Amino acid sequence: MPQDHREIEESEVSVTGAGIYISVPFCRQKCTYCNFASEVHPFAELPRYLRALETEITRCGELWVQAGLPTWEDVSVDTLYMGGGTPGLLTGQQLESLLGAVRSRFRLGPEPEVALEASPENVTPEKAAEWNSCGINRVSLGVQSMVTKELRAVGRMHDADVVRNALAALRQASIRDVSVDLIAGLPHQTEESWEKGLQAVLDLEPTHLSVYMLEVDEESRLGGELLRGGKRYAAEAAPAEEQVVAFYARAVDRLRGAGYRHYEISNFALQGKESRHNEKYWTNVPYFSFGVDAHSYDGERRWANVDSLSEYLERVEEGRAPIQQWQLLEAGERLEERFFLGLRRRPGVSLPQVAAEFGEAARQRCEERIGPFRDAGWVELDGERVRLTDEGLLFSNEVFAGLMN
Repeated sequence: MPQDHREIEESEVSVTGAGIYISVPFCRQKCTYCNFASEVHPFAELPRYLRALETEITRCGELWVQAGLPTWEDVSVDTLYMGGGTPGLLTGQQLESLLGAVRSRFRLGPEPEVALEASPENVTPEKAAEWNSCGINRVSLGVQSMVTKELRAVGRMHDADVVRNALAALRQASIRDVSVDLIAGLPHQTEESWEKGLQAVLDLEPTHLSVYMLEVDEESRLGGELLRGGKRYAAEAAPAEEQVVAFYARAVDRLRGAGYRHYEISNFALQGKESRHNEKYWTNVPYFSFGVDAHSYDGERRWANVDSLSEYLERVEEGRAPIQQWQLLEAGERLEERFFLGLRRRPGVSLPQVAAEFGEAARQRCEERIGPFRDAGWVELDGERVRLTDEGLLFSNEVFAGLMN
C-alpha cells in the first residue's frame, strides 16, 4: 500500500473550540464483541437517567469544583457527540430536552457538528426527521457487517436491507453526513464475505467510514471466550489474527481507491467529512463529557465519571459529583500522550511543536526512541513530522507501547 504524503498532509482538519460528549449507555441487547460500559438496562430507568444527565450538565460548574477541579464559565463548543450505547432510541422530545440543557450551559458555535450514534434498525423516516429538527447533522451507524450470518452471530438485529433503508431515511431528512462502522474479525467472516460487505457499503456512498479490528480482551464476552479458547459466542468461527490484519489492509486499499482519505488508523472520510469531534481526542483539544463512564480532558487534567448506572444516579440525585477520579498530567505524561494519540492520525506528530512545548531535549529523546521502529519500517521521520507507515499501522500497539516505556 504505497503512502501518499500529499493525501496525508491535506487530511489535516481544523479543530476549534471544545467538544461535548454525552453518554447514553442503554442498549436493547448487548453485542458479544462490546467492551463498553453500555448495558441492557430496563428502559423504565431511561427517563430518570436523562433527568440526571441534564442536572449534571446544567450544574457541571459546581460539581467540578466539588470534585476539586476548576470551573469554566464561558466555554465555546463546536462539536457535540451522543454515544455510549444507542442514543438513537431517544424520542425527539428527549433529545430536544438534552440538547437544550447543553445550550443553557455552553456557548455553541454558529455551525456546530452535532452527531448521534444509532443502530440501523432504529432509523425510520419519522425519527430521522425529528433528529434533523433537533439540529442533529451527523449520524454514526453501527453497521459492523453487511452479512446476516455474521451479524446474528454477535447479536445484531439488522441486515443489509435495513442499512440501505436507514441511509435513505437519513438522506430524505437532509442528514447528509453519515458514518458507517465496520468490524474486521467477526465470527464466520471470510475473505469473500469481507469483500462483499465492503462493496455493499461503498455502493451506499456514506461520507465517512470507521473500520475496526476486533478487540480481543476480557471486557467482552466474545473476547474473553477467544482468550480462553472456548466455543461459545461463535468463537470457534472467528477468523485468525493474520486474516483480520489482511481484512483491514484490504479495506485500506479499497477505501483509498474509492476516494476516502485515511486520516486516522481506523477512520476514512470523503474530503471535508472527517469527524471534527473525534479529532479533538487525537489532537489534545479539551472536551467535556457527561453520563455514566464519561471521560473528560481540559488540556491539563483528565477525569472520569463512575461506570455504574446506580451509583451515577445516586450521586447526581444527591447533589454529589459523579466524578470518581481525576489526574493532573505531568509534562512527561502529556508528551507520551502527544505521541500515543498523535500517531493515530496519518499526518503524525509535528516535532517542531514538540520542541516548542516540551523543549529541544524532549524532541531528541523522542527521535532516539523512534529509531528502532524506523529501522523496522514501521515509522518514518522526515525531520519535521514523525508518522506511522502503512506497515506500521498494522503494528501500532507495539509502536505505542515501545514509545511509552
